[in-house]
Amino acid sequence: MTVRTPCPLLALVCAVSLSACSSSEPAPPEPTPPAYNGPWEVLPELGEWVDPGAFESCPAQTSPAACNVPETLVMPDCDFGSLAGLERQGAIYRAEIRYETEVQPGTVQVFPENGGFQFDASGQPMSIMGLEPHAAIMNDERFFISSGPTSPAGRDNGYTFIGCHAQGPRSFTGCVLWCRNGTLRYRGSFRAERMTWREGEPESASLQLLSEMRVPLDTPADVYVTHGHAYVVGIDRRGSGGGLAVYNVSDPYIPVQQTTIKFGHNEYWNGVWAKDNALYVASAREGVLVFDLTNPGQPAFLRSYPGNSRVDVHTLFVEGNRLYAMSPSQKQTLIFDITQPLEPQLLTHFTYPRSMGYPHDAFAYEGRLYVNHLEDGFLVAGLDGETPALLGRYTYPHTFSHANAVGTFNGRTVAFEGGETLGSHVRVLDVTDPANIVKIGEYRLRSLTSVHNMLLVGTRLYVAYYHEGVRVLDVSNPAQPREIAHYNTFRESDPNRTDGLTDGAIGIRVPGDGRIYVVDTSRGLLIFDEP
Repeated sequence: MTVRTPCPLLALVCAVSLSACSSSEPAPPEPTPPAYNGPWEVLPELGEWVDPGAFESCPAQTSPAACNVPETLVMPDCDFGSLAGLERQGAIYRAEIRYETEVQPGTVQVFPENGGFQFDASGQPMSIMGLEPHAAIMNDERFFISSGPTSPAGRDNGYTFIGCHAQGPRSFTGCVLWCRNGTLRYRGSFRAERMTWREGEPESASLQLLSEMRVPLDTPADVYVTHGHAYVVGIDRRGSGGGLAVYNVSDPYIPVQQTTIKFGHNEYWNGVWAKDNALYVASAREGVLVFDLTNPGQPAFLRSYPGNSRVDVHTLFVEGNRLYAMSPSQKQTLIFDITQPLEPQLLTHFTYPRSMGYPHDAFAYEGRLYVNHLEDGFLVAGLDGETPALLGRYTYPHTFSHANAVGTFNGRTVAFEGGETLGSHVRVLDVTDPANIVKIGEYRLRSLTSVHNMLLVGTRLYVAYYHEGVRVLDVSNPAQPREIAHYNTFRESDPNRTDGLTDGAIGIRVPGDGRIYVVDTSRGLLIFDEP
């Protein structure tokens, strides 16, 4: 299937407006893919989440009390006494929520959601689904926590978790209510687990932490290393502003902060890359920001691109003389010529027709563009010709395709792909034939956590795995990824930790200097020796 455009490649209307130029003609039916002829066994694709069934037998709550005074709800099947030994002091719990909603009489729809709640040092709730707590009762006769009101009439998107049975001091199950404006929206059950390190796992295995630097940005998100410097970008998550922080890392044991760059408004700089003396930053307000690295410790801002219209860019990827910039609002992957690195020239863009999501990450390899298009799945486009042409697509239940890395193994092209949602993990795909992509392997840890970014260097895959920290995999046999090193960066006691899914190790680079550079959302820049 091909994405066609009525616009010439360099037509002014395409370069300036960046509007989707896809055909409105209906797509032809998908052909039946040929049988897989690769060397590995094809694995079934079950998706990110498989319905485990109800965690508890939760009564259908339809009265106004369900949202307005949830503490009065009758829960006869709960063993509240079993919850008395739950660890709460300073604890962060992640929750797998199984919502149920009646779409029509007798027909119940089930869908998953990730959740979380955080307790202070005294064991009282300080955050519930990222919201302020409203009320809490936690004793031998009752366990419920409820998020706070946002209006006098009710609680917009208010959540109540009612604990029922503990499976130990760090895990329990119960019932959950999701209300909007005082009216019950969804109900369901949940299981929750404290986000300590995996049972029996040490802080580190085969990774030595050389140094750690707090980053003076709201939430660090990504890092790039070049010219002996680490360039860390951050996003505005709590209102204190993102931006760019620069570190001299010529001595990895003692990084030296050189400068911090902010533009005076709440920055959302989520991605960073470099080529020669050009540094590229993904800005949610101004597209691609270009800095001159003639003086590596003091980047000089030049201008933003495309420059003639406000375009948001979320992530970046550079391969050869091409810069790929992913724009959520435009739902496009913008492609620039960077033969002159400090003067990018917009060439074209890739747009997926009938899009439900948008491009989050992309990886260019051997004439193909591999795009994580969130709800639309994992897309493969050919880069020959004037306009990238869609060659294939891979989807799975509860798709939220987020990041990838591609290489050649045993003469075949293999992609490592991951999402960013409940249970997201590394799946291994044989993409040699884009029209017949198959799953051949996977690597997953706890189903309550999510991977984020990944980086392939030779036969090693480096993964920033949020709550699971840094994971290094031997993928010489891609069908059987094998962990060879890890470091648990996530600690509940770190400042600014949250109950959210996207907390922990978020960005990673392995520039070839014998070091691993990791960004953690709370701890900042961490530098490790390669294993």
